[in-house]
Amino acid sequence: MKVHVDPARCQGHGRCYDLAPQFFASDDEGYGSERNGGVIPDGQEHEAQVAAMNCPEMAIDVEQ
Repeated sequence: MKVHVDPARCQGHGRCYDLAPQFFASDDEGYGSERNGGVIPDGQEHEAQVAAMNCPEMAIDVEQ
């Protein structure tokens, strides 16, 4: 599974990196970005999906 934060949609609410800091980080301005090239290890997909579902702007794209 892979995730990608769309910078055009992200408004910097920070829910992704609050809920799953192992997969998401914030930049200097507080906008979200993915860690590790967006690759989610097997067995940890649920945490990444929860973070994606909690994004108010739906700025996180999830590839299965």
